[in-house]
Amino acid sequence: MDTLTRDPEATEDGADHAPRQVFSGHYVPVQPTPIDDPEYVAHSTAFFRELGLADGLAESVEFVRMFSGDLSQVPAPLRKVGWATGYALSIFGTEYTQQCPFQTGNGYGDGRAISVLEAVINDRRWEMQLKGGGRTPYCRGADGRAVLRSSAREFLAQEHMHALGVPTSRSLSLYVSKTEKVRRPWYAEGSTSLDPDRLIEEPVAISTRVAPSFLRVGQIELFGRRGRHREHATALEELEQIVLHLIDREYAEVIDSQLGIAEKAVLLAREFRGRLTSLVANWIRVGYCQGNFNSDNCAAGGFTLDYGPFGFCEIFDPFFQPWTGGGQHFAFLNQPAAAERNFAMFCSALQPLLASNKEASQQLDDIRGGFMAVMQEELEAMWSAKLGLERFDAALFGELVKLMVQTPVDYTIFFRELSSIPDDITPLTKSFYRQPDGTMETDWSEWLVKWKSLVTDRNGANNGQGRSIDDISRRMKSVNPKYSLREWLLVPAYQRAARGDYDSLRELQAVMTQPYAEQSKAVEDKYYRLKPQEYRSLGGVSHMSCSS
Repeated sequence: MDTLTRDPEATEDGADHAPRQVFSGHYVPVQPTPIDDPEYVAHSTAFFRELGLADGLAESVEFVRMFSGDLSQVPAPLRKVGWATGYALSIFGTEYTQQCPFQTGNGYGDGRAISVLEAVINDRRWEMQLKGGGRTPYCRGADGRAVLRSSAREFLAQEHMHALGVPTSRSLSLYVSKTEKVRRPWYAEGSTSLDPDRLIEEPVAISTRVAPSFLRVGQIELFGRRGRHREHATALEELEQIVLHLIDREYAEVIDSQLGIAEKAVLLAREFRGRLTSLVANWIRVGYCQGNFNSDNCAAGGFTLDYGPFGFCEIFDPFFQPWTGGGQHFAFLNQPAAAERNFAMFCSALQPLLASNKEASQQLDDIRGGFMAVMQEELEAMWSAKLGLERFDAALFGELVKLMVQTPVDYTIFFRELSSIPDDITPLTKSFYRQPDGTMETDWSEWLVKWKSLVTDRNGANNGQGRSIDDISRRMKSVNPKYSLREWLLVPAYQRAARGDYDSLRELQAVMTQPYAEQSKAVEDKYYRLKPQEYRSLGGVSHMSCSS
């Protein structure tokens, strides 16, 4: 709020909750709307520890008040208003403005997410944002609330992804209102409908998510578009400001502050390309599908952001897509292509800053053009690590994908069982949703023999020149998690939480923040198993049209 430009039409006190167009400026001061009668649900003990905060703070009166949306009594230097930001929308490389209520693209932005604090803690800068904190000028007529169901999903997913070693926004706290409810479309019990088939009343909640910044590709796009079209007198200046702000918040350690803007923009694109390709490879490594990977859901810092209709792949399907409205372009193994489209839009947004520097402009084009080559390198390295190989074997991998689809197999359980480097396929069958017939069993056995030969020969494990089988197994288990956040585990946890019973949610949190660990026999029996038949086509479990 001190270094960027405020919307000139904004109010000083943040009483700015009705939908309207925002034509310029980087942020709008907004006063959050507190939830009624807040109750503590959970906090991230791991993140509290990183921040040096006592666990008891999460249930203290002052902390609960602030992080359930009431800033009225915060002490200085904290402020009694937060801020919301606008962004553009592009879907798979196509810019959209007509879906904005004003059909101009000036109404997109944080409709219910309000940042309330930026702090440097232990030499790291964090921005803290209330999701479900009430209406902002970008709310597009919605109520500004998030329900406990979606808030619990995001709260658990962020800390699970962090424990998996995947760059992500973090979870701080989760509070629910004991009295305030909103109506949302959702699925009737036992429904197999693609779309929600009823309206239900759900308790509202506020979760606090944390990141170095919440700058998105869509934000850079917004200011790039305004600069490109000279939409107002300071459009190019605002574009440069937001790009420099992004560098300061996310890339200060790798981009020299003394460089000119053109050089900085080129380096920014190269660094972001590296982070984004690594991120998407990590998503696929752990079985995660973003579901709705528009540019406004793509963090410019190169981490996972906005856990809406996400899902973790269970029955392996290259076209797994939890969101019924997402289409195949956002499906599991199509995520690299979706990332490339977002990156292209990011580079286009930077181009107005390079208009007078042809060399830098060409460098930027070259970086954009090289995206898929870098992406392929990341993917091959990731698949090699999952398979315990020193280098990628395309033929072996192609055979495996075919077998995994034909059988079919559970993605997480298969790779975890493979990590034990079995002598035959018996342990792998724990991941099979259908037991193979004679021919398929033979195909699996032949593939396993080929794979094991490559693993041992290439690592020198048979001749004492490389790592032992145990070393290879340990390395594989460090990249192939045992536990993933399966939707059919989430559903009963948030359903019980809606009734005031938070034990299942907290137990799930404890298990999913140790995803690589060999936990107790009771935990394994409950959480390390195939998706039950009764959940395989249920709305809100196997698929969803929204999350809200």
